[in-house]
Amino acid sequence: CCPPRRSKFDYQELLHNSSFCLVPRGRRLGSFRFLEALQAACIPVILSNGWELPFSEVIDWRKAAIIGDERLLLQVPSITRSVGRDRILALRQQTQFLWDAYFSSVTKIVLTTLEIIHDRVDSHVSRNRLLWNSLPGGLYALPQYSTDPAQFPFYYAILGKSPSQQFTAVIHTVTPLQSQISPVVKLIIAVAKSKFCAQIVVLWNCDKPLPPRNKWPSTSVPLTVIEGQTKMMSSRFSPHDVILTDAILSLDEDSVLSTNEVDFAFLVWQSFPERIVGYPARSHYWDSLRSRWGYTSKWTNDYSMVLTGAAFYHRYYHYLFTHYVPASLLTMVDHMANCEDILMNFLVSAVTKQPPIKVTQKKQYKETMMSQVELSLLASQLASGSKSSRWADPDHFAQRQTCMNAFSHWLGFMPLVHSQMRLDPVLFRDQVSILRKKYRDIEKL
Repeated sequence: CCPPRRSKFDYQELLHNSSFCLVPRGRRLGSFRFLEALQAACIPVILSNGWELPFSEVIDWRKAAIIGDERLLLQVPSITRSVGRDRILALRQQTQFLWDAYFSSVTKIVLTTLEIIHDRVDSHVSRNRLLWNSLPGGLYALPQYSTDPAQFPFYYAILGKSPSQQFTAVIHTVTPLQSQISPVVKLIIAVAKSKFCAQIVVLWNCDKPLPPRNKWPSTSVPLTVIEGQTKMMSSRFSPHDVILTDAILSLDEDSVLSTNEVDFAFLVWQSFPERIVGYPARSHYWDSLRSRWGYTSKWTNDYSMVLTGAAFYHRYYHYLFTHYVPASLLTMVDHMANCEDILMNFLVSAVTKQPPIKVTQKKQYKETMMSQVELSLLASQLASGSKSSRWADPDHFAQRQTCMNAFSHWLGFMPLVHSQMRLDPVLFRDQVSILRKKYRDIEKL
């Protein structure tokens, strides 16, 4: 008689379609099946008495695995059947977090090992278990910044905390202060009128001497001018001690925002303190012909970046940008005098695994109008022979394409996430009385 027909199964498909994966001991206590299960989001059911799980000093494996007694093998089916759907989902989500954060590459395994050793040596500034076992993980929560989870934007929801109710505006300035009608002066006045503004910090990265204090406008909030020591692009994200609020409003000197726009964006940011929230949006795409990532500023419904020329984010990202990003990339940004805004978007998206959030802007800020402004600005810069504007550099756009690929190579993946969500003020552009609208001037020309 013919032998029985054997069924063929795809091992990887079985792993990904299973809720639980049995992980008995291998030749020794450990087994490679453990990492396979983590990668596939399959809950490991570990049967290896005496096995010390990897990084168990900091990782709470009870949140991602079921640890059984290998002497009670026959009880495994009833144990797994007793696990409810909600806990299955939580366990599978934790396996994905732990795999991505600590085990998905040799680099991450080595870095995790070194950081655990660092926490042992400097125990007074070591991470607690919440930082290691919750998104974004111990590698992105630097204890040198703080050992208190409440100081990080990622843990507000877990701890039932809220960010501070005020922000610090940081205005990056690279052109001389010509007069009291300069764009930066108008910007300072508009921002200072915000009821949420605690202070304004002007980062003077201009090659010209710092203007005297009486040249700056008088404001109802403290105005501090900091002269950049290196006058490099990356210095706009330095973690200055003068910044005490959780929220930073990052601004280019030529940004044009009304007080209402500032207020609305800040209220949106308070609901999403771990993300970048702001106005100028850009996007990325895959160029299949050149096999590389591309950068586009076309006005579409889709975006993946909100540039830091007019955006809110948590002050922790200044610290992370300065101390986590490799020095080679910071040098690249400074050499080009370009891409620091893209690099910040890459960093925040890599940490949060989420897109930024774009908020509604005035009608005249659409790309068609902005293009006209940029062209006229470029013409004036060229006519005067000034090179202070980055738009005057013909290689500006090509450099940004190069940056996209250099940054994704550093991370080993493309972190940017596409989004089509835009948040508008309540009753914005609705056919109702203007008196009922909270942000009345946003839709005005």
